[in-house]
Amino acid sequence: MSAIRRGLALALVVALALAGGCARNRAERGAKRDAAYVARDAETLYTLAQDTLRKRQYKTAAGLFDEVERQHPYSVWARRAQLMSAFSHYAARDYTQAIQSAQRFLSLHPGNRDAPYAHYIIGMSYYEQIADVSRDQSATVSARDAFNELVRRYPTSPYAADARLKLDLISDQLAGKEMAIGRFYAAQRLWLAAMRRFRKVVEEYQTTLQVQEALYRLVEAHLAMGIPREAVRAAAVLGTNYPGSPWYQRAYDLLHRHRVVWQAPTTPGGSGDRPG
Repeated sequence: MSAIRRGLALALVVALALAGGCARNRAERGAKRDAAYVARDAETLYTLAQDTLRKRQYKTAAGLFDEVERQHPYSVWARRAQLMSAFSHYAARDYTQAIQSAQRFLSLHPGNRDAPYAHYIIGMSYYEQIADVSRDQSATVSARDAFNELVRRYPTSPYAADARLKLDLISDQLAGKEMAIGRFYAAQRLWLAAMRRFRKVVEEYQTTLQVQEALYRLVEAHLAMGIPREAVRAAAVLGTNYPGSPWYQRAYDLLHRHRVVWQAPTTPGGSGDRPG
């Protein structure tokens, strides 16, 4: 999901800002990959890691930030390095390590002012692993939980604003998964199993684009099971809330073909008459 990586630029700007005031001139420009294991003072090592990050050598930068904490665990640089290590792993698409590093930062510094950013890294690390609706959605659920936690704990954070936008997309993704499963059951004429999925979309994902089709599918399923009264109820909800939807037109036509007499809340085309 390439569009998802738009959050990376924002994350990078904020992450680099954590090191404001660093003495960058002290960085050792020509360091090799194994230079992380050479003892040096915390500020020099941190600055080297930061410069490496700027060069987009994310894995190397992560190792250098980890080394800051290993060599100087009680310094102010160690706390910064923990969070920067999480970001570096995220930028390297090593999402498992990014999540672990961010969670460790939160466990050690739960009240730190950068805690919202750590939550954001966790959420984004799951978010970028979201797969097509035909595949497992465990990463989607984890992203939802992480972003909800961020919004709950830090509602005024700038990261919370982006999290809310992503939560809308996540809801649509999860609703899409339920619809895919429901359609599969419907194709097998397993109507009860199908209806459970469609009802879940209507009840739990009311703000998504999937609701209109879910209501139509409930009309379809109830008619197939010989329960026209419930089919009419679903069609009425669809017509009341989405009168201009093509899914309502299809539901209206389907009831007409089944010769179901009902008082439509609104008729596609605006006549308001009853089919049948």
